[in-house]
Amino acid sequence: MDTGSRTGSMERGGASMSVSAEPVLPALFVDVPAVVPNVIVDLRYAGPNNFVGVRVDGYEAERALLTRPAAEAAARVAEGLARQGLVLKLLDCYRPTRAVAHFARWAADTNDLGTKADFYPDHDKPELFDLGYIAGRSSHSRGSTLDLTLAHASDGTELDMGTPFDLFSERSWPASLAVTDAQRDNRRLLAAAMTDAGFEPFLMEWWHFTLKGEPFPDTYFDAPIR
Repeated sequence: MDTGSRTGSMERGGASMSVSAEPVLPALFVDVPAVVPNVIVDLRYAGPNNFVGVRVDGYEAERALLTRPAAEAAARVAEGLARQGLVLKLLDCYRPTRAVAHFARWAADTNDLGTKADFYPDHDKPELFDLGYIAGRSSHSRGSTLDLTLAHASDGTELDMGTPFDLFSERSWPASLAVTDAQRDNRRLLAAAMTDAGFEPFLMEWWHFTLKGEPFPDTYFDAPIR
């Protein structure tokens, strides 16, 4: 998950920001599989396979939603990678603000350590806020950020990126030297494809990208995913 900070595509210091309380998303939001060919959808927060350990608030269905400009940019990525026998595997897309609030409640509960070994073995839970792994806002709530990896089109096997999704560790940083050359090459392949299509990477997560020139740069949506 992203912190909403530590990169230019995240929080904008001094800018006016708002949270939309509308129960439905604007018409500019689309189902990603309707735009991106052969995409694999595996939204981790729609089930228990995540650092919280349960389905996250706001994920009432496993639907990958993005703004149309972000989805169309992802389609360009998919088109280029298809020539290499690869497809996109989506791990998170639009994220309601209520989900971010759920993350914050989880992080504040120091008695719940059930996922520590899998997701934050290097840190004590209270450190996750200070280190920027958990925060009060997420760029995902603006609708043009996605978490993803690459998989082989032939069998859906993921490329080895060196760490699992949402491992809160410096090993997950794209530039980490704690992974093998082959794993770093896979990260570079993903990053190059995404940046060429107009996305910005995040310095703490190899899987996280935000569309430059996103249509809702200052609005955080809370409509549940249904």
